[in-house]
Amino acid sequence: MITSVTDERALRAAHNNAVWCEAMCRAHGLPGTFAPHAWTNSRRTPPLYPDAVTLTPDASSADVLAAIDTAAAGPGASVKDSFACLDLTAAGFEVLFEAQWLYRPAGLPAPVAPRGARWSPVTTPGELAEWATAWDDGQGLDALFRAELLSDPTTTVLAAHDPVGRVTAGAVLTTTPGAAGISNLFTRDGDLDAAWAGCLSAVTARCPDVPVVGYEHGDDLPPALRAGCAVAGPLRVWLTA
Repeated sequence: MITSVTDERALRAAHNNAVWCEAMCRAHGLPGTFAPHAWTNSRRTPPLYPDAVTLTPDASSADVLAAIDTAAAGPGASVKDSFACLDLTAAGFEVLFEAQWLYRPAGLPAPVAPRGARWSPVTTPGELAEWATAWDDGQGLDALFRAELLSDPTTTVLAAHDPVGRVTAGAVLTTTPGAAGISNLFTRDGDLDAAWAGCLSAVTARCPDVPVVGYEHGDDLPPALRAGCAVAGPLRVWLTA
């Protein structure tokens, strides 16, 4: 039985993230499957999205490897090891990166949003295309964000606009019972502290009674911590060459 506060936070964050991965896959016509220990997809998922997300610390390698395509679709299968406890090297995987789950308790005062930035939901395909272009910043992956996401009940795409209406920052909000997940946070001016403040202000206004979850790593982690998020546990992403 999972009893510690840290484990409960990580469990909540991992499930929320799996729901977001499922929403992205459904938008591409590739729904996955939730099982007790893992969310998995038997077909290769869109770029940047895992083929499996473990949901419990006792998920085994077999729980994920038996349910994803590690051969027919070629290299590039990936697993989000949500509790950093699997060893997938024997199956041909390498660690792509390590990160930390984030947890910001409900009830904390919302950060003061920067003046001049207006955060609001994206509601039309045209607005989503503009958001995706700003998020992508020339990487060639803007087509990931399809219009089907706009009708997904768990997904809200949030954009910050400057006074003349240009997208300056954004994030994806995933709502699940007991959690509001932030992912894909970006800003065009490099000020992640301001982006976190604006995003959290918008998210806590929409979801005032649930904690905020997500994950970050590297230089993207300190701004989240400064915004009031706490580290809730490690995760790893594994990738086949």
